[in-house]
Amino acid sequence: MSYRPETCVAHSCDIRTTVARHGSAPILVALVVVLALAGCAGHDTRPAARGHHHGAEDFSWGAARAGAQNDPGGDAAIVAALQSHYRDWAGVPYRYGGRDRSGIDCSSFVRRTLDAVESIDLPRTTAAQAQRGEAIGRGDLSPGDLVFFRTGGGNRHVGIYIGDGRFMHASTSRGVTLSRLDNIYWRRHYWQSRRITTAHN
Repeated sequence: MSYRPETCVAHSCDIRTTVARHGSAPILVALVVVLALAGCAGHDTRPAARGHHHGAEDFSWGAARAGAQNDPGGDAAIVAALQSHYRDWAGVPYRYGGRDRSGIDCSSFVRRTLDAVESIDLPRTTAAQAQRGEAIGRGDLSPGDLVFFRTGGGNRHVGIYIGDGRFMHASTSRGVTLSRLDNIYWRRHYWQSRRITTAHN
């Protein structure tokens, strides 16, 4: 069986946020500002095709990391938050430069995922994300770690490890999906893994 490269180009096109205009009505303007500050809508520009699951809003990435170090079952909270986010996005098509449910690329999906579960603000491109956090060995992967791949032609791809040898990512051929690290294609193109533990590293 042949595997189609599923890549994300490291250099993303400029992202411009389109803000709906509501005239000069002060109440509407104030409402828009409040929603923007609260991050309720993120960067979506259309209603979600699937209902959002907000059960992970109080999830603390740092606390879960600390718990996982002291408790063999501590990864469960991380996995639950990641799986919840994945269910909301599974099947969304891949689109280079995309950032919402009409289409999303790999680095934007990773960025949105970490922002959704812990308000961690990652850079927009795969190349920049590969400089964040701390490098870890492939054998030391824990749920929530980022996995990077070099897929040829200067292209890079990124996903989020969820445990049991699997990672979630925005694939060029399947959209948002789950894949296995031991898949022949991903095993051959594996580059590095990184751990993001706070919103500032």
